[in-house]
Amino acid sequence: MGESNKPVRVGCSECNAIVWEAMKLPVMPPLKPMLAKPVPKLPAGDMSYEPKWDGFRCIVFRDGDEIVLGSRNEKPLNRYFPELIEPLKQSLPDRCVVDGEIIVSIDGRLEFDALGQRIHPAESRVQKLSEETPANFIAFDVLALDDESFFDRPFHVRREALEEIAGTFEPPIHLAPATRDETLAMEWFNTTEGAGLDGLIIKPLGDGYAPNKRTQFKLKHVRSADCVVAGYRMHKSGDGVGSLILGLYTPEGQLRHVGVAASFTAKKRAELTEDMEPLALDDISGHPWSGWMDAEANADGSMPGAPNRWSGASGRDHSWIPVRPERVVEVRYNWSTAGRFRGTTKMLRWRPDRDPESCSTEQLADPEPMTHDSPIRRIVS
Repeated sequence: MGESNKPVRVGCSECNAIVWEAMKLPVMPPLKPMLAKPVPKLPAGDMSYEPKWDGFRCIVFRDGDEIVLGSRNEKPLNRYFPELIEPLKQSLPDRCVVDGEIIVSIDGRLEFDALGQRIHPAESRVQKLSEETPANFIAFDVLALDDESFFDRPFHVRREALEEIAGTFEPPIHLAPATRDETLAMEWFNTTEGAGLDGLIIKPLGDGYAPNKRTQFKLKHVRSADCVVAGYRMHKSGDGVGSLILGLYTPEGQLRHVGVAASFTAKKRAELTEDMEPLALDDISGHPWSGWMDAEANADGSMPGAPNRWSGASGRDHSWIPVRPERVVEVRYNWSTAGRFRGTTKMLRWRPDRDPESCSTEQLADPEPMTHDSPIRRIVS
């Protein structure tokens, strides 16, 4: 084996494989990407602002015909997005490392659920979805070119280098829009949520690239809603309530499942058990979701659970305990799509002053539409 044949650690957890590739770059996989920490407002200082894409983080390593799509957890994504390999070869320099995001857009908005379906063990299924819902790659940083690592270079220099190589980009490979104008950045923040974007990423212009460090910033859409607690699941440890199952009433008076609130401390799990147990129903015939065990009732995702109440394909316990829908809880959420919460939903407090019937789906804010001249529109079409 020649000296240039180096072990590229792109093994999956299932097989712990080490794939040997003829790849010799100044930055080699596996590599954890640079991260961002949440902030409540735009931070002061010299910053670059970009849309926050709702997709899979991906670092692309290219050395000639060899390409590795590295994920945030360092597992390779090549087999799940075969339609990106040739476009990346056509668009990227022969030897480079580029940080970015893989997205799927349908009818003018990002669809994370469709993206998640691509992580499937069956190659035939992956191939079918790659044709039905093809992915795009959004490049927003460059970590190496030829034999030079860009780790120590400030972001504004890396961005300039990225813009230079982006001259050869063709869809589905795109350059992430960026601006140093706070006013324009907030316009993007306020008008891209309807396209499924998740806020802003804020990058200090003078910072180098710090793998696995939260030295950048993110400003996300955060809202609150008062929800009906319709049930709960026990924590996987068996120690207290693990999640509250939430509902909102539609204008027609139907209680619709909108998500869950979870991530409680051990103390809070015990407190919630005391709150929920007296409301638990042995007979669910009078519960708004009494038909949840029927397959048809779960077809549109409006019910919590599945026809098999004990486990899904993952082997996880999806059983839940229905309660009298009498308690109202205020939760914080990032954003919603199709009447469901997306991202982390956090319990804030009980709302004893609210009637459950007053908790409607109308609380879920409709995002502002994108402007026709937005650079994001050219990508999410």
